[in-house]
Amino acid sequence: MSVVKLFATFTNCQIKKFEIMSRIGKLPVNLPAGVTATVGADNVVKVKGPLGEMTQKVDPDITVSVEGNVLTVTRPTDQPRHRSLHGLYRALIHNMVVGVSEGFTIKQEFVGVGYRVEVNGQIVTFNLGYSHDIQLQLPKEVKAEAEPVKKGQNPVLVLKSADKQLVGMVAAKIRSMRKPEPYKGKGIKFVGEQLRRKAGKSASAK
Repeated sequence: MSVVKLFATFTNCQIKKFEIMSRIGKLPVNLPAGVTATVGADNVVKVKGPLGEMTQKVDPDITVSVEGNVLTVTRPTDQPRHRSLHGLYRALIHNMVVGVSEGFTIKQEFVGVGYRVEVNGQIVTFNLGYSHDIQLQLPKEVKAEAEPVKKGQNPVLVLKSADKQLVGMVAAKIRSMRKPEPYKGKGIKFVGEQLRRKAGKSASAK
């Protein structure tokens, strides 16, 4: 492929990317009952709801306005930078609205003989087959609970938070303690996650 064709392909991909972000940015954010949003100094958006309060500083070039129960995000130009920021901040604000009204929940399943998880306030203790237990201090914005374990089922940890980014980071940290291995699937996985499995040596030899 020539340099010209490669550049043209890359440019087309970038244009499509920015068009998608632009469409996301143009969508208004509806504020459900019990949720309020205000735009303060330095273009800081504050969203308050039943599950808490969250703030997000928005780039000065992006305008956020609230009329009634509808929040809109607008950009000054169609430059690539403004297009990408337009979609980004609209998505972040939408996540804030969902977070303070409904919250975000992540469930993780512990697959392995003897694997256990216990929750004591903000301290989560894991038994993952190592020579020692692992303890994790959760941020105050994240709540956890261990579902009752029934016979023949794997332990499940439930993480809840109004902050989508934070709860996702905590879940990723927990998963990294014992990533699922590709042969038997042992490890920590998200509930409903489809793992790519590999055949063992004995199976491949046949």
